Amino acid sequence: MTRGALLVAGTTSDAGKSIVTTGLCRAFARRGLKVAPFKSQNMSNNSMVCADGAEIGRAQWIQSLAARAEPEAAMNPVLLKPGGDRRSHVVVMGQPAGEISSRDFVDGRRHLARAAYDAYDDLSSRFDVVVAEGAGSPTEINLRESDYVNMGLARHASIPTVVVGDIDRGGVFAAMHGTVALLEAADQALIAGFVVNKFRGDETLLKPGLDQLEALTGRRVFGTLPWNPHLWLDSEDALDLEGRRTPDGSAALKVAVVRLPRVSNFTDVDALGIEPGLDVVFVSDPRAMADADMVVLPGTRATISDLAWLRSRGLDRAVIDHAEAGKPVLGICGGFQMLGGRISDPAGVEGSAGADVAGLGLLDVTTTFVEEKSLRLPTGSALGAETAGYEIHHGQITRGSDEEFLGGARSGSVFGTMWHGSLEGDEFRRAFLALAAGAAGRSWTASEVSFLEMREARLDLLGDLMEEHLDVDALLDLATVGAPAGLRLLSPGATR
Repeated sequence: MTRGALLVAGTTSDAGKSIVTTGLCRAFARRGLKVAPFKSQNMSNNSMVCADGAEIGRAQWIQSLAARAEPEAAMNPVLLKPGGDRRSHVVVMGQPAGEISSRDFVDGRRHLARAAYDAYDDLSSRFDVVVAEGAGSPTEINLRESDYVNMGLARHASIPTVVVGDIDRGGVFAAMHGTVALLEAADQALIAGFVVNKFRGDETLLKPGLDQLEALTGRRVFGTLPWNPHLWLDSEDALDLEGRRTPDGSAALKVAVVRLPRVSNFTDVDALGIEPGLDVVFVSDPRAMADADMVVLPGTRATISDLAWLRSRGLDRAVIDHAEAGKPVLGICGGFQMLGGRISDPAGVEGSAGADVAGLGLLDVTTTFVEEKSLRLPTGSALGAETAGYEIHHGQITRGSDEEFLGGARSGSVFGTMWHGSLEGDEFRRAFLALAAGAAGRSWTASEVSFLEMREARLDLLGDLMEEHLDVDALLDLATVGAPAGLRLLSPGATR
């Protein structure tokens, strides 16, 4: 067949690009096609390690599962991991590649664009269809010159583009029309239509607006996705950390996850969120932690500065009091390092060179940040159960007298691990929750839910929703044939 591609852009961040891209990957793969997801540049502290040791954005890793493809670096050639408001750590083709500042956003990214285009060209030569996800909005006209994620990519390979809008936020018609109208003519020529996301209510009330949008833009609406509470996927970013609550508000265990400013890989707690007897809540003050049965300190991209934030809010004392009461505390990667005795950053890997601070002192561990990043997929056992995980870190730990625990340490009811994703192992998660419940003085009956089965079910649900509510065949034709010729050009961008 003719090889094809489709770019899924959005009116805003969190409009639903990841959801639509993931769902189309599954829908196209069901047709027997060899499908690859792609995102030129992802800005996220949620990442994953591929089998070959390459680091990519978590969203593209999940999308590769939806596409039934092996995750690889080319699917997310550039990953920016924010370490502060103005600087990001850069990962190129799965490996660390220094830093970039906001002042370098235009001139300092030209080599990143080349890496992204080369990766796309490689994927498109090996797969039947590439489903590319844009970033933010394609109509960031102040950044268009240096764009290689949205219309820059589309122009590079003449990729037809659909724009997703979140109607639940309001203003979707203006946002869709404006997204097209502000683009220059050559970009507009590749915008082939729209997808409405998160609609609640009677679609007959929506139809007049859709008809007018099509008439005004000369572009079709490929479908309307309903709002669905079961569309929880491994999250792309930290825009919406609301936790996972039990439906009736009652639970055997309440788990408080500290919402660190630079939280990373918070998908570690997704496996807790599937348990029917748990309330998983994100907290940022001591009062919200007071009635928790278990506390989780997740990963962070800025361990030392987030530890300072923890102390500034009194959360350090709350975590220590929780542990001294014999209740379980789990630290993961950076959160684990905070539980130790000291953290030092002699080379300034995380920030200022020479930083050396005391940790919370709950584990006999010291951490030293080094320039070389550890990227691996460890396997092992703890609490009598097998599990696996992934490591992404610059911090190297030295364990003292505490017992070993999944690449970390344990002292009584305080646990620390360098392994992200270990709770996805069903047997280990059940064993850990049973131990945690006992330490908290609560009863616990293990469920039979399987994290991997639930993830696969969610991917199938996405595929089903695409088939039911979008014109998937038309979108596949669009991907293989290209944007229709003679699409209407809208002012004011039409004159540019």
